[in-house]
Amino acid sequence: MIPRYTHPEMASIWTDQHKYDGWLKVELAALESMMELGLVPQDDAKAVLSASITLDPERIEEIEQTTKHDIIAFLTHVEEQAGEAARWVHFGMTSSDVLDTAFALQLRDASALLDRDLLALLEVLKRRAEEHKFTPMIGRSHGIHAEPVTFGLVVAGWYEEMQRNLERLRHASEGLRVGMISGAVGTFAHIPPEVEEKTCAKLGLKPDPVTTQVIARDRHAEFFNALALTAAAVERIAIQIRHFQRTEVREVEEFFSKGQKGSSAMPHKRNPIASENLSGQARLVKSYAQAALDNIPLWHERDISHSSVERIIAPDATVTLDYMLRRLTRLVDKMVVYPEAMMDNLNRMRGLVFSQRFLLELAKRGVARQTAYVMVQRNAMRVWQEDGLTLKDALLADTELLGLMPKEEVESLFDMSYHTKHVETIFNRVFKARQD
Repeated sequence: MIPRYTHPEMASIWTDQHKYDGWLKVELAALESMMELGLVPQDDAKAVLSASITLDPERIEEIEQTTKHDIIAFLTHVEEQAGEAARWVHFGMTSSDVLDTAFALQLRDASALLDRDLLALLEVLKRRAEEHKFTPMIGRSHGIHAEPVTFGLVVAGWYEEMQRNLERLRHASEGLRVGMISGAVGTFAHIPPEVEEKTCAKLGLKPDPVTTQVIARDRHAEFFNALALTAAAVERIAIQIRHFQRTEVREVEEFFSKGQKGSSAMPHKRNPIASENLSGQARLVKSYAQAALDNIPLWHERDISHSSVERIIAPDATVTLDYMLRRLTRLVDKMVVYPEAMMDNLNRMRGLVFSQRFLLELAKRGVARQTAYVMVQRNAMRVWQEDGLTLKDALLADTELLGLMPKEEVESLFDMSYHTKHVETIFNRVFKARQD
């Protein structure tokens, strides 16, 4: 079942009709190239090129029941419509010339849609990052409160990672923009390289410099790994949102529409269902990267062990990632942010998040680092253990520390702006530098 938010164009790329139309496009481009080079009779080639060929997937599959070979079934169906002149179709070619070149066209079209999806997501991420550039929240390491950050910085990190994914996708897609018309084992024994060059130019592809009977699958593995990295980035965002929505945290929440239900049993529930869905789907896309890597080692000039794999992972990975990116865009666009809850959580540890600043201030005053660490830590441990005690109160009661730092300065070091003073610089790195 195709997910609801999948772009219709993505689904159509992987239909049998589109696949067979792509095969015909390759065959006709090759035939036209051979005609232009004087390799096939011009009248026969023109008869085929001008024929009204309408491919019927059901008829091709019917023929394949006998041939047990998809390309031969396809060519038989073309001959049924183009007549005797069709003997020049596929002249000197092998099945993979058609399959791999047409597959490149499908992947090119799919990657263009994923590119569009990523651009739309980046636009939303940038807007939400700017919106919360200076919204303070607690940063966490190991799930434990660390030091203050801003929610805008969190989203800017998401943006930067997705920007890298866009660049990886474009690089991998360019590597796949190659075709081959080189014959049975890639030697051009029965068809000259000029046919390949002209055919690929007509299709908007480049000739692969060297092939066996197939295009080497490292190109495809790079593409599927780019998809997997993008899916992993989606999952990273989804995992964070799932944590932010936990009742004990409740800093961010997925939008809950009027009439929406969270549980069949508990009317109060508002669950992070989109984020959980995205986490699950990421597992699929990541697994397809491994399958693509396993497709690289093929026997000698060709075997078909890669073919059955690609018939599954190519549509599944692109359709699933398309869905993921579109759903994440909707999620981020409408997610509800609770700045007050972020501040409440930040203050929950009663000032412990400022401990490093005191460690560094003592070091500036000539205190050995380990001595300073012990001094601050003993006060921090009291805050962990004594209800209601703040780090400020603990430090102000520490006579050894007050001998090194006046009370007024102790109080001044609990300043949130200290941790946000370089936010603008980081944002300029992420957003302005790319615009320039």
